[in-house]
Amino acid sequence: MTPKLFYRYLFLKIYPRSLSRLALASLVLIGAAACGPKTPSPVQTAAAIGGDFQLTNTAGRRVDQSLLRGKWSAVFFGYTYCPDVCPTTLTTLGQAMIKLADKAARAQVVFITVDPARDTSAQLKTYLAGASFPKGVIGLTGSAADIAAVARAYRVYYKKVPDGATYSMDHTAVIYLMDPRGRFVAPVDPSQSPADVADQIAKAMTAG
Repeated sequence: MTPKLFYRYLFLKIYPRSLSRLALASLVLIGAAACGPKTPSPVQTAAAIGGDFQLTNTAGRRVDQSLLRGKWSAVFFGYTYCPDVCPTTLTTLGQAMIKLADKAARAQVVFITVDPARDTSAQLKTYLAGASFPKGVIGLTGSAADIAAVARAYRVYYKKVPDGATYSMDHTAVIYLMDPRGRFVAPVDPSQSPADVADQIAKAMTAG
């Protein structure tokens, strides 16, 4: 996947009612930059995804990017009040981990909220205990500033959308596959079947 297509993929794989003007403007700017003579190489693009973060896990302990080291990580950004995309993606990942069989011991799923106001450590712990979700999934939250920082590092778009007395969240809906050194490898389309997701992860493991 070329840098141009990858960045468009990130911004188009969103669960929105509608894209905000800001998101559309960002998409146009990114697309324009990718079309210029200084388009980054795929290696440079991969290096630009991910990075340092400070977040809080479901036990209330502060953790950082080092938790990605030692295993292949499927990182997904979402929120516990998400009506369909997030639970569907987590269910797909849960089934994919089963299909990985013995290779599953070398992988982990990391769920980072984009709704820290509601997704406390306790809320994440309860939500991620769902029977169809990946066993041992790592849930991460933090302050608004913490989430903004990790979202920037992973090029994640998210926005609060008022809905009467409450709200929903528009957000990038793509799985980030990271290698055991915590480096970005490839985007994984969550709309694929669990078998296809497992196959993509397994192939990355073999190649890596």
